[in-house]
Parts: sequence; structure tokens; C-alpha cells
Amino acid sequence: MAGLDKCLQYYVMKAKSGCGTRNTYIPTMPALTRCEIGSKFQGVWKKKEKSQNSQKRNSQVATMNGDNSFGIPQLCVRINTFHRIRSEMDVLEKRIITHLRNCESAHVEDFSNGLSKKFELTPSACVEGVQLLSEAVAYKIVFHDLSHVLWDGLYVGEPSSSRIDPLLQELERNLLVISETVHERVRTRIITDTMKASCDGFLLVLLAGGPSRAFSRQDSQIIEDDFKALKDLFWANGDGLPADLIDKFSSTVRGVLPLFRTDSESLIERFRRVTLETYGSSARSRLPLPPTSGQWNPTEPNTLLRVLCYRNDETASKFLKKTYNLPKKL
Repeated sequence: MAGLDKCLQYYVMKAKSGCGTRNTYIPTMPALTRCEIGSKFQGVWKKKEKSQNSQKRNSQVATMNGDNSFGIPQLCVRINTFHRIRSEMDVLEKRIITHLRNCESAHVEDFSNGLSKKFELTPSACVEGVQLLSEAVAYKIVFHDLSHVLWDGLYVGEPSSSRIDPLLQELERNLLVISETVHERVRTRIITDTMKASCDGFLLVLLAGGPSRAFSRQDSQIIEDDFKALKDLFWANGDGLPADLIDKFSSTVRGVLPLFRTDSESLIERFRRVTLETYGSSARSRLPLPPTSGQWNPTEPNTLLRVLCYRNDETASKFLKKTYNLPKKL
């Protein structure tokens, strides 16, 4: 039994290898810059960068998708397999024990008594496999397969003309594949992970989307409406994720979005205050550049700084120039 346990564990480990993780698919954050107000070249450079990013991303997608074993349907089948193995463990254990007890062997008692630990390795390996592959599927969908409508498309240029609808359409198509492929006992987990990845992607576009993006206060309503549409996709008129799960995993985005409708003067004052609270008296003479933690929060200095970096107005740009000498966006 121990030998079978090890064999099954080895199979699970092999099946989950090479599928990537959350960090495999999240793009590298670009350097911080500030908006160049009123530049007549701004639109030209944005279009050029979008074209270059799309070509680069499409090349990466073609290379990584060369092996069909790592497509979304195939990964969903692997998750089903892990779930099925885990579900059958109890049945298999009972059958083996019954068989050993019925066996005409002088050591049958020893066998029966020695089975108290049963399968130790395989069940936990299957649970871990489902967790890892579920997250990998979610982040692969959002940051890799849909990069052309998220990272290369959402809010590039004018936010009003590059909204979230193309992303929602592609997400819905992938969610349908998951719903039709994955066993119902693990389906909610994968869809939940996909929502978490989508929220991460949405925030990354807003706070680390690169020089092709800039937002005015007037864009805040567009952003809030688009995020509501994203949540509605996963709510699916009550047929999707439970409302409490959606509220739980959208809380970070909901906390950050009000910053985009706050005026730049108030943002700067808030940034000064939280930076002083974080770094103490050493920050009074010169505000330090807060490091990027990736743990976005409306009271975290780097989050506030990034909203200012993507704020398309003169007040924010002058502050970033004077305080940190950040370069202008192209």
C-alpha cells in the first residue's frame, strides 16, 4: 500500500509540473513615470507602444501555447483527474483492507493493524495539485491568454474608448469552458481564482500599466462602472459566485478605486502624511521613494504614489518632478 501511495504521489507531482504558477504569468512592473501634460506626441507614442507590446505578447503566446498539454481544457482535465483520485482514495482503501482481511495469510492480522495510517501521501498531493493548477489556470487565462485585451488593450490611450467589454467577452468564453469541463465539486474554486486573477489584473492596469495609460478624475466613473461590470460577470444574475465571495475578493479594488476620483492636492497631502507615518522624522527633509510591495491599499504610500503617477494633470506631474524627478511618459 505504501508503494502504491508513493506511485500515485509521483504521478500527481509529474502532472502538475510545468504548468506555471501565479508569478509565472504576472508581467513585470514598468518603471515609475509621470504624465506629460498636453503633449501633441502623446497619442502617437501610445499607439506605437501598444503595437509593439501586442507583437511581443502575441509572440510569447504563440511560443507558450505550442504544447497543447498546457491549454485551458487540458489543464482542467488534470484538475478533474486529481479530484477523482482524491475522491476514490477512501473507496480504494476499504477495498484493499477487505481484500487483505480475507486473504489466507498468517500475517493478515499484521497487515490489517498496519493499515491505520492508510494513504498518507496521495490525498494531500491531490489537494495541493488542485490548488496549484486552479491558480495557474486562472492567472494563465487573465495574464497570458487574455493579455491582448487586458495588458495590451484595457485603458490604453483614451480610457473612454478602450474599456472593459472586450475583456469581459473573452473571460465569459473561458468561464464557459471551465463550467463545461471541470467537475462541479472543484468548479467554484477555479472560477473564484479566476475572479481573484481578474481583480489583480484590473488593479495592475490601473497602478502599473506603463506609460501608455493616464487617467483624469473624470475617468473615475468609467473605471468604477467597468469594475461593476466585471463583478457582475462573476455574479451572473445569481447563477455564478456567491455574493460574499465576490465581496471578499473585490475588497482591495473597492478600497483603491475612490483614489481615482480624489483631487490631486488631497492625494499629495495624504501621500505626505502616510509616508511620514511610515518612515518617521527621517522623511521630513526629503520624502523617500516607497518600495513596491504589490500589496495595494489606499493607506499604503506606494499605492498613493502610483495613482499620482497615472494622474493626467499638472499638479501631480509637478509634484512628482519636484519630489522624485520622475521622467515623463512617452
